[in-house]
Amino acid sequence: MIEQPPRFSDLESVRTSLADINYLADDGIAGVVYLADRLGKPVLVEGPAGTGKTQLAKSVAEMTGARLIRLQCYEGLDESKALYEWNYKKQLLRIQTEGDGASWSEVEDDLFSEEFLLTRPLLEAIRAEDPVVLLIDEVDRVEVETEALLLEILSDYQVSIPELGTVHARQIPLVFLTSNGTRELSEALKRRCLYLYIDYPDLEREREIVLTKVPGVDENLADQVARIVRSIRQLDLKKNPSVSETLDWARTLVLLGIEQIDAKTAIDTANVLLKYRTDIEKVVKEFAENPVELTGTGTGTGTGTDADT
Repeated sequence: MIEQPPRFSDLESVRTSLADINYLADDGIAGVVYLADRLGKPVLVEGPAGTGKTQLAKSVAEMTGARLIRLQCYEGLDESKALYEWNYKKQLLRIQTEGDGASWSEVEDDLFSEEFLLTRPLLEAIRAEDPVVLLIDEVDRVEVETEALLLEILSDYQVSIPELGTVHARQIPLVFLTSNGTRELSEALKRRCLYLYIDYPDLEREREIVLTKVPGVDENLADQVARIVRSIRQLDLKKNPSVSETLDWARTLVLLGIEQIDAKTAIDTANVLLKYRTDIEKVVKEFAENPVELTGTGTGTGTGTDADT
């Protein structure tokens, strides 16, 4: 294991530093980030889409001054896009240039050298000399065979290239893998990682997120937004509104000059918060039939404990 000084002095410094760049982390999130640094282990972050998993890696990179290297996963991702590939066009040109004047063994040694190697995000992170945060985003989208490519990197921080040998990390990057849970990840991958689940925030935290992230929003509107979104998530929807959609809705209300959300306002702007027609229809119906229950109209905007239970 490569010896390097810790990035964080204690758990509280992690939470404070994240808060300084407007990422509101609870003890669980801050604790896992702290342990990932001290133990030199990757972090597998699971949870619903839009709850801040990707932003966590971006925020850790920002607060540590590290370079963010991102591998966006998708179905069909393979070694040539994730790890490395050889520049075949350049190799062909070299073969044509050499002509008949050199032996094949000499040409072959030259062809499979650093000059012809195209690095992809995983290899780039391993070879980096400057501090790096590696984000492997939506790892659940790749096939199991591609997932296996990650194991050597996640356990030993090295990459094996048959033509060149083993490339060892020059420093240990902070690694974050995110998953929306579209498929079960392998035990081998999970075993190599610390685990963090980021769920939808509770009422108080979502209110605080809205106040932090949305310019011009006041406490009253932020409280209404958080309460209504919390009520909507309790319905049987195809897709619950994410935190990012909560923020979009709050920004929309500020732009429209809304100070008090009533049923009509909620219905007119539901398409900002929800992205499936069936969900919009269901929520609009609930707004129309139960405006007090969903929007809090007539109930005040205090921070009673009934919504937190």
